[in-house]
Amino acid sequence: MDAIRCRLTQSSSVGAAEDDEVGGAPRVEMSFVTSEEEEEAEPSSDITALVRRYRHGYQKAGLFLCVCVVIVFTTAFLLAYAVFGGRYHCSLVGGDEEQGGGAKPPAEGGAGLYLGELRLMMRRLLQDEDIHNTVSRVSRANHPPGSSDGTSLASEVLRRFRLLQMDHTWTESLYATLQFPHRSQRSSLWLVDSAGLISEQIPLNPSDYCPYSATGSTTGGVVYANYGRPEDFKWLESAGVSVVGCVVVMRVGGGVSFAEKVWLAERSGAGGALIYPDPADLPQDPRRLGLNPHTAVSEHVHLGSGDPFTPGFPSFNHTQFPPIQSSGLPLIPVLPISATVAAKLLSQLAGASCPPSWRGRLPYVRCVVGPEFSSGRRVAMSVHNVMTPVLLNNIFSSLEGRGEPDHYIILGAQRDSLGPGAVTSGVGTAILLELARTFSAMVKNGFSPRRSLLFVSWDAGDFGNVGATEWLEGYLSMLHLKAVAYFSLDQAIMGDDVLSAYTSPLLVDLLDAAIRQVEHPKHAGQSIYSQAEREGGSWRIIKPLFLNSGAYSFTAFAGVPAMELRFTEERAYPFINTPLDSASRLQEVLGGRLGVTGRSLGELVGEMVLRLAHDSILPLRITSYAHTVLQLSAQLNKHSAELQSRGLSPHWVFSARGDYSRAAETLQRAIEYSDLHDPTAARYYNTRIMRVEYYFLSQYVSVVETPFRHVIHGRGDLTLSALSEHLSLLTSDPERFDDKCFRRQLAFFTWTLQGAANALRGDVYSTHTLLHTTTH
Repeated sequence: MDAIRCRLTQSSSVGAAEDDEVGGAPRVEMSFVTSEEEEEAEPSSDITALVRRYRHGYQKAGLFLCVCVVIVFTTAFLLAYAVFGGRYHCSLVGGDEEQGGGAKPPAEGGAGLYLGELRLMMRRLLQDEDIHNTVSRVSRANHPPGSSDGTSLASEVLRRFRLLQMDHTWTESLYATLQFPHRSQRSSLWLVDSAGLISEQIPLNPSDYCPYSATGSTTGGVVYANYGRPEDFKWLESAGVSVVGCVVVMRVGGGVSFAEKVWLAERSGAGGALIYPDPADLPQDPRRLGLNPHTAVSEHVHLGSGDPFTPGFPSFNHTQFPPIQSSGLPLIPVLPISATVAAKLLSQLAGASCPPSWRGRLPYVRCVVGPEFSSGRRVAMSVHNVMTPVLLNNIFSSLEGRGEPDHYIILGAQRDSLGPGAVTSGVGTAILLELARTFSAMVKNGFSPRRSLLFVSWDAGDFGNVGATEWLEGYLSMLHLKAVAYFSLDQAIMGDDVLSAYTSPLLVDLLDAAIRQVEHPKHAGQSIYSQAEREGGSWRIIKPLFLNSGAYSFTAFAGVPAMELRFTEERAYPFINTPLDSASRLQEVLGGRLGVTGRSLGELVGEMVLRLAHDSILPLRITSYAHTVLQLSAQLNKHSAELQSRGLSPHWVFSARGDYSRAAETLQRAIEYSDLHDPTAARYYNTRIMRVEYYFLSQYVSVVETPFRHVIHGRGDLTLSALSEHLSLLTSDPERFDDKCFRRQLAFFTWTLQGAANALRGDVYSTHTLLHTTTH
């Protein structure tokens, strides 16, 4: 087994031992004391003695002193130039001023290249043409997991990694349960009369389906629920429209994944769900690069990630576990339908008018919510999908670091697609291979990365990032000791105008420095940062991680800082997750700039990877979560009197936030005043920095029952968002505020935050008072 894989199996106690060894190092203080007796006993220097002995030689002695001063000054100047010259050199060749860090000498054994030189080398080696060619190759046919085309593509990616002569290249195989349409029984949709007899069958494309839908049939009225967001279902409830037993029709988009739409519909009592693309959200004029109105959009509906039949457990080697399935699997049937089918159904609805903001652009549709048809008919739907065990292959290739080889920066991309997948899998795979080729060439040209780089091609991404999540589950106990950061390249190019970064706050400073260095793909001569400032501010680039993101599981499940970057247009890319997602259409949307845009995004990711692989101290913003929790503190302070009247005190949240803020600032100051050229000290601090994200995974819930247990980015009652939502009931609906539930939520969040503070500063904390106050 190669070196990287061996390191993945090392015990986490190694890192702890190193911490203890460095933390326990004795401190040596030196002081210089001079007594008056010693001063009088002998001259302070040979020059002073010379002056006393020869009183008339002042001119000669003065000349000697001047020569000494000049020699000392020159020596100091040359030494300072040698130490800080690299930073100045980088500022000259790097363009815009870089925030949060400058050039540092390369790691031990390096070739003497500074960060500015490495940046120029990377820009010179990145190529447009390879990115365009790879996207075309990947998306020339459908390539779902387990198919012959999927297996062929996996072999080609493996071959290309091996041609690069990386330090290590290997595959890891696993079995996972995926869902596909039944080969002989087709899913169906009918209109039935009041007696339940079929009056009309509505044609569907047999290849359109939602992976992990419940199978079976349902019949009922139809309710239109807009995007299927929580506020949409709340409006229906307030309007007295019941969805119990009905088939809910929802639009694609609205910032809500298919899985979340279905979960909310099911929780409201719906019997089934239909999801369609509305022309108001996705352009549907084929003459203007729009979606065909007869085309549906497919997406999985598992509210989670990974194999839903081994939640919290890895699926390596077809391992058998007791019968268990993810609580995120829906219990109602779901079908994707086209805009044409949706118009046929919604045009026959009767009932209350919907809010103006719910109106789409379906032809001949009057916006009403149902649930009755004007003709008295109802809808019947039947879903026939089958669960199938499929052999998946994740492909890995690495460049080994020279200073901290067991710390690695991970770049990954989904390889599979139910359709052609130019955006879904082609773009990410192309940028991944191009970055691997570029960094491999840089190493051959003298780059000596301090930390290892790991490039991964994931399988079964279209089913909820199954390949990536199963790998995370297999190495969950040690990833926070090994992984510096993860960069997802999935769906990275859907336009060339607006950049979005779905990211952990720890990586924000790194991103801010990078966007100042990289030219915007659409606006020549302008950096991404300067263009963003012109359009309202670079802060708009930063967005929170979301469930369907390829980066989400790394942070919310494994506690690794992660980021997913994406270029889009103001006009949405309409072909994602459809059979029309081809390289030719993507190239047309981009005006022939697919290669240029892919290169810009590759350079942006490469810039951040370069910093992480080069800098002696990891450039992560460890104080970021203190600012995130500050918003909750303000909200709690606003309701402080009312909470205390209910016997609930927010004091311990304020205390925990203060402790974390002080611990982070103390660590930051310690780093600034340390000898960063000492590899032992640098490793000690980097180990502590790498664990910050992990500290925010709640230790008080089961990873099987609550896999996304990050209290900031996760899902469930333990999260900051759940706590804030519950707190808002004090104003909006006081009768629904549950004192006991809120006390538990507050305790879980406070304990996790306090634990993060304690771990960051390394102190032992007594929770006796906290336990007494928050649980009794």
